[in-house]
Amino acid sequence: MLEDLSTDAFINALRCFIAIRGTVRQIQSDQGTNFVGAKNEFKKGLLELDKEMISTYLAKNQCDFQMNVPEASHRGGIWERQIRTVRNVMSSVLAQATGRLDDTSLRTFFYEAMSILNHPNSPAVTQEPSEKEDFKLSLITWNVDGLDVENLPERARGLVKYLNLYKPDVVFLQELIDPYVHFLKKRFVSYLMIEGRLLHRMLLKKSRVTFVESEIVPYRTTKMRRNLLVAQVIVDGQKLCLMTSHFESCKANAKERMNQLHVVKWRFKHAPDDVTVVFGGDTNLRDAEVTKVGLPATVCDVWERLGKQEHCRYTWDTSANNNKKASYPVRFLPRLAPDHMALVGLEKLDCGRYTSDHWGIYCTFSAE
Repeated sequence: MLEDLSTDAFINALRCFIAIRGTVRQIQSDQGTNFVGAKNEFKKGLLELDKEMISTYLAKNQCDFQMNVPEASHRGGIWERQIRTVRNVMSSVLAQATGRLDDTSLRTFFYEAMSILNHPNSPAVTQEPSEKEDFKLSLITWNVDGLDVENLPERARGLVKYLNLYKPDVVFLQELIDPYVHFLKKRFVSYLMIEGRLLHRMLLKKSRVTFVESEIVPYRTTKMRRNLLVAQVIVDGQKLCLMTSHFESCKANAKERMNQLHVVKWRFKHAPDDVTVVFGGDTNLRDAEVTKVGLPATVCDVWERLGKQEHCRYTWDTSANNNKKASYPVRFLPRLAPDHMALVGLEKLDCGRYTSDHWGIYCTFSAE
């Protein structure tokens, strides 16, 4: 148990852990600032030590410090599950306490929880998690601006870097020109590409997402050849309807955008009861246009559901992205609960430009 959240406290706690448990082969962590600071201090400290001594130590102990993707705690996998187990054990133990705990009592409870978890026949360890508890879905939606051919090869590699970093279950891509398509097909054989007409595609991770069928729904009055790409899939036994689109651009085409939103709205309303709908893409919609069309009460906007975080409000932000104010909504029927939302593509590439003139959106969901 740490006395505070400083880097020194973390290092001391790690030394205590090694003293009790023995040498650690690999440390995996999220990107808490105190953990990041500790890693930096470890690196700095190692550089100041005798290199021969370091080589001998690493050869004997092979201790590797690995960080999760920033703001993606769900990537923790098994240890995130163990954290939940610790909470369950602690809740049971704390229920027997009366009054406020002091540090000594809390430390004692932590040791008791540790003992329970490390006992091979402990119910807390052997209990099988339910499907609902374990269900997770990760998704990236991104207008990659493939129509801008400047620095295209490096920007394509930037897209691949982000997809490899986050490894989402589902990817919605807009303005994906043929060179991008060929590039992704070669490098992402673990994904199934669902092709729409014109410039948008879906990528489905084969190991997690079972593809059932897809269709292309035309917008009959579009002047820009836009359409809706729909895929029926199954993830961990849950039926999902995935939809992506790139609505009509420019202020003058508000009426057509609202017509296209009506098509999406119809799909929401007529989805079977056992199917959860997830819609994301570059809609170019203004708030007033969404208000005029209206959405079913069962539809939620992820950004609004997660507290309208200002730093995630816009994916086309010309004040920060100088490659070239539209929001990039992800909406869903609330059988899934959004856990997290973050922008991706915020780092400049070596060419001095960003992967796209739009930021991408990374979302995670769990079962409600």
